[in-house]
Amino acid sequence: MVRKVTINDLAQAAGTSVTTVSQILNGKGDRFSADTRKRVLNLKVEMNYVPDFNARNLIMKSAQTIGVLVPNVGNPFFSELIKGIQTIARENQFIPIIFSSNHDAELEKYYLEKLVERSVSGLIIASAAITAEVIDEILNPNNIKYLLIDENTVEAGDTVQTDDYHGGQLAAQHLIDLHHKKIAMIISDSLTNNLRRRLQGFEDVFIKNDIDLKTDIVKIASPMTKRGGYEAVTELVKHPEVTAVFTINDEMAVGVYRGLRERKIDIPNDLSVIGYDGIEWGEYFSPKLTTIRQPIIELGKKSAEVLLNRVNNPKVKTQTVNLPVELVARESTTQNTK
Repeated sequence: MVRKVTINDLAQAAGTSVTTVSQILNGKGDRFSADTRKRVLNLKVEMNYVPDFNARNLIMKSAQTIGVLVPNVGNPFFSELIKGIQTIARENQFIPIIFSSNHDAELEKYYLEKLVERSVSGLIIASAAITAEVIDEILNPNNIKYLLIDENTVEAGDTVQTDDYHGGQLAAQHLIDLHHKKIAMIISDSLTNNLRRRLQGFEDVFIKNDIDLKTDIVKIASPMTKRGGYEAVTELVKHPEVTAVFTINDEMAVGVYRGLRERKIDIPNDLSVIGYDGIEWGEYFSPKLTTIRQPIIELGKKSAEVLLNRVNNPKVKTQTVNLPVELVARESTTQNTK
């Protein structure tokens, strides 16, 4: 069995001390001669030296690792979010550990405890299941920096979010401009703060336009998944007066498309559909999905930037970052002629 090359082996081969090698490999070797730096770096490649992670942590007192907690990594929204986080983490030489718990509070608590044991530098939390009690019990006593994003309902710490209220307004105004007055809203069966803001913006526009929320708006609650959207169509078709549907996220719209197609209901001529998120899939739907686009990758990048700034500057003032949203009008919505 081949023995792993150690930093002692590398120092011996270079004819210098372990401290000198360590500082050169960590980019702090400016005080050493160019020949010494070149020799150490060349030997690192020749000897296939890979730093020992645990030993490095003891020396640097940092795992250079951030945890990312999402409710469902299979949701394309969170897949795009993670891309943004990974970009910034890599630029700053941090490793993101991503885990998905499917809204299982006990599993999330288990993951958090294990991350604390491994001296994680910080946490990005995009799960609504994490409570203030869990944060006070696990994160704060261990001085773990954290950032809240998207679905989370805890109002504390740094936050990065998009303008959900305005997003709801944009969706409603688009449907009103197309002369829709009987509208179905397919919403989550477990509303979080960001979703409530989204719905409030939607409803406020209809109130402003004298549309009665009780008689003209149909609300259908369902899980925020493709299956949830698909199953919601069973209730939706009981309301033939409805001419347009607003799904609280794009993933639900996938299921709605399938449910309507199975019933021979044409999008958009029989029923207009507008989603929310702006996931990449929307451009490949048939017809292409009208949606409210969130800057998802930018949301991930900004979240990582804010968290790493907190890690590097623990006393910096608490930040709340708001990112804009926009209407992307495509083929799934059209003028109501009924």
